[in-house]
Amino acid sequence: MAQPSPRSHESSTANPDEIARFTAIADAWWDPQGDFKPLHRLNPPRLAFIRDRAVAHFGLDGPAEAPLAGLSVLDIGCGGGLLSEPLARMGATVTGLDAGARNVAVAALHAEQSGVAVAYRHGVPEDLAAEGLSFDLVLNMEIVEHVADLGAFLAASASLVRPGGLMVLSTLNRTLKSLALAKIGAEYILRWLPRGMHDWRKFVKPSELAAGLGRAGLDITELTGVAYNPLADQWRLAPRDLDVNYMALATRADA
Repeated sequence: MAQPSPRSHESSTANPDEIARFTAIADAWWDPQGDFKPLHRLNPPRLAFIRDRAVAHFGLDGPAEAPLAGLSVLDIGCGGGLLSEPLARMGATVTGLDAGARNVAVAALHAEQSGVAVAYRHGVPEDLAAEGLSFDLVLNMEIVEHVADLGAFLAASASLVRPGGLMVLSTLNRTLKSLALAKIGAEYILRWLPRGMHDWRKFVKPSELAAGLGRAGLDITELTGVAYNPLADQWRLAPRDLDVNYMALATRADA
């Protein structure tokens, strides 16, 4: 069941315009052919990366059907729960957090109907930090390019990673290639995404992400690209191609 946010977001890291944009299409989260089709396509490599890195980092040896058993996971910007649910099915204890109340409602209803235990909350990272919460694994997937203050958001998120824990992030690099493919191509030519979904100026370079995480006490230990194969209509990890989509693994510098 979703829990209400304990405070207003008027002065938080949440961007009201971005919240409204995603809230307007919240009912489409679980439609694999709808507005979030690209995320459905991205899910297999994203989930594989998260699972494999978490298993290796924490030395997990659970059963194949529940490889993340025993881990507490926070999915920031969870949207409709496209990552939260499968991670819970892998055995993790998952909290899904989103600044959009309608997104949380959609996610909570789908989880209930699917019989998957996920604790959804309406709020922002600062809310959970104020409660003194911490998690083994914190996810920031396709969210950092949508926040109001990147530095403050990373600081709040990093404070939720327990000593010895992990953060996994995915975002878009700010390059001319990403402008052509992820903005103009995806929104205006291929129409994979609603127009205006992204602001290219808010895409985050790996160096900027590393600097922000470093100030927050986290070190990036791995960067890998995620590339699209149009012939197979599939996404795959591409370690050397960071020009458009990329993922990052970060650990506590003081762990």
